[in-house]
Amino acid sequence: MSDNGGVAADQLRSFIERVERLEEEKKVISDDIKDVYAEAKGNGFDVKVMRKIIALRKRQPHEREEEEAIMDLYLHALGMAGVAASDS
Repeated sequence: MSDNGGVAADQLRSFIERVERLEEEKKVISDDIKDVYAEAKGNGFDVKVMRKIIALRKRQPHEREEEEAIMDLYLHALGMAGVAASDS
């Protein structure tokens, strides 16, 4: 490894190149996800709702329940008690 001014240049270059490769892979995956959403939309599915469902599925049931309880509390405080949490 070269040592320029206390920096292990080869190791630093390796880290930078790895991150760059991962960023490229991330962009490809992001483009693939966009394509899937476009396909779903083309088949009549509501992409906004799909995104919400995916976000919900990532969370633990107790986290969702806690958020829903807080949202219900806030909706009551604003006089919007009959509004479903999914409508917001």
